[in-house]
Amino acid sequence: MSEQALPPTLSPITAPAPASAPSWRARLPSGWTLAVLAIALAVALPVLIVGSRVFVSSNGVWAHLADTVLWTYIRNTLMLAGGVAVGVSVIGVGTAWLVTMCRFPGQRWLEWALLLPMAVPAYVMAYVYTDLLQFVGPVQTTLREMFGWRRADYWFPDIRSLGGAIAVLSFVLYPYVYLLARAAFLEQSVCVLEVARTLGAGAWRSFARVALPLARPAIAAGLALAMMEVLADFGTVQYFAVDTFTTGIYRTWFAMGEPVAAAQLASVLMLFVMVLVVMERTSRGRARYFHSTGRYRVLPSYTLRGGRALGAQVACLLPLLLGFALPVLLLVRMAVMEGDSLFAASFRELAGNSFTLAGITSVLAVALAALVAYGLRLRPTPVLKGAARVAAMGYAVPGSVIAVGILIPAAHVDNAVDGFMRATFGVSTGLLLSGTIVAIVYAYLVRFLAVSFNTVEASLSKIRPTMDQAARILGQTPGKTLLKVHTPIMRGSLLTAALLVFVDVMKELPATMIVRPFNFDTLAVRVYTLASDERLAEASTPALAIVAVGIIPVILLSRAIAKSRPGTEG
Repeated sequence: MSEQALPPTLSPITAPAPASAPSWRARLPSGWTLAVLAIALAVALPVLIVGSRVFVSSNGVWAHLADTVLWTYIRNTLMLAGGVAVGVSVIGVGTAWLVTMCRFPGQRWLEWALLLPMAVPAYVMAYVYTDLLQFVGPVQTTLREMFGWRRADYWFPDIRSLGGAIAVLSFVLYPYVYLLARAAFLEQSVCVLEVARTLGAGAWRSFARVALPLARPAIAAGLALAMMEVLADFGTVQYFAVDTFTTGIYRTWFAMGEPVAAAQLASVLMLFVMVLVVMERTSRGRARYFHSTGRYRVLPSYTLRGGRALGAQVACLLPLLLGFALPVLLLVRMAVMEGDSLFAASFRELAGNSFTLAGITSVLAVALAALVAYGLRLRPTPVLKGAARVAAMGYAVPGSVIAVGILIPAAHVDNAVDGFMRATFGVSTGLLLSGTIVAIVYAYLVRFLAVSFNTVEASLSKIRPTMDQAARILGQTPGKTLLKVHTPIMRGSLLTAALLVFVDVMKELPATMIVRPFNFDTLAVRVYTLASDERLAEASTPALAIVAVGIIPVILLSRAIAKSRPGTEG
């Protein structure tokens, strides 16, 4: 849009301040800077504590782990991450291109339906497919009855294996790549695609030679998110008996009673995460892409007919069927036929615990994210930019690592306070921080603050700076400007951020298992406990409750993406 010069009398906001008037930034309260730094320090504290344990003696336990299981953890983690990376890339990028650039029957509703697997926790998917494909499951039982086979007469792939974990995680996590790849395809330039068509490039060549390279940064970001979820997964790999770092941390802490060795394992896992983050950033290179025009038009589409249309439908329906429809139908079937008969009595307590934790965390996460994002908007200094990045780093750290980093200092504080109270007043204070709701909410905030921060920052960046300047002229402080001006404008984004955090907390398992208070169960813990006892049918009831909660924000997220292309109406 071309800028028009305004008469000086019509632009008091941009007029230079009198020499005697103090600068707005100079009069900015230091409280915003301190708040951002404090939040960043609180988020980084568990990670720093885990890292500091590398140099603490573990009395030979670390040497024992290094000689026996460490290389197994490394090998399985690398193979799991590599296999899932291939799976989510193929499914996510392929389906995103098909529904964005091609027209075929069912394409419109598949645009949002392909995100539905995000509502299904990976460990729930693992339990469902185990019940379906195990030896006594309906698939193998039907095959034996049809052909008269016995166990030794046929071979069937073992779902509870590394390959099974790769398949399950791929169908659950591909929406991360699909999400960002589709957004990148929606934002691509029509001019570039028209030039490709003019040069004789068809749909496949336009995808491979033009659209894919331009979308590489977004695809790399989505792949990094999926890989972080793989490294953080506990329920799936533990149930499938695949030894990775997350299962090793849990086993070392609780089974062996060695928190120092568990922290050292967590430090090695953090190295994997750091390497992944660096690879994601360096993969973008120094290349930058810009649109050659400010006019946005409807993207050119490729109309598919006959066999090509059928192939596109199958390619999009298959991950949706295997990643959402089939697991949910099986859960409903198990819940109706053999569900947990005692779940109704405990539902109020389990749902109350889950909703309480998710509600408190989502509200706090959105509030803290708004403080950090607005503080960065007021003073975009290198220090605050670095602090904001630190505050958003928790999502890259597995929940098991965060849990270890919280429990170690919490135990020291509890022991110190208890020792002082015993010596002074003869009273035992017990656990004040360890195994309390305060500790678990803190773990959730460290883990998921990035989810709300990214959403809030993106929304805040779309508000013109002149809004702040106008509020300042009317005598509003920065805090009142955020509450009275920006918050109403960002209401939709704030709600979206809260919903995303809410769903993530409902599904979170590693941090909940390690930090939760004694005899304090959530829906996720209930599902894990029943499935671990091979009571899969009973686990279906709380699992359905988690899936139902996750569907609404997934649909809202899909609607937001559909309207993300500039120039889109509605």
